[in-house]
Amino acid sequence: MASKSSISDIEAQIEKLHERRRKLIVKSAERFARAATKSGLAEMEIADEEVDRIFAEIAGRFCKGEKKGIAGAAAAPRRLPGGATGTPAEASHDG
Repeated sequence: MASKSSISDIEAQIEKLHERRRKLIVKSAERFARAATKSGLAEMEIADEEVDRIFAEIAGRFCKGEKKGIAGAAAAPRRLPGGATGTPAEASHDG
């Protein structure tokens, strides 16, 4: 026979899940911050709207890659100052 959980037990479980969620969000944020710093993006002055667009583009590439397989996903050219595009090796990290 299943025992009934008390309200306080359920509230404690909810609190643990909230804490677990918070830790996962912090860990994810730290991961992206390290990548941005390592790549030089953290030093660039990029508008929030542009950052949002870039992350949406990256997410789209990886979602597409899950369907085809990661090997089938090609890297998109990087935008250079002045609106030109090029390979990551051609792009400056100076901003």
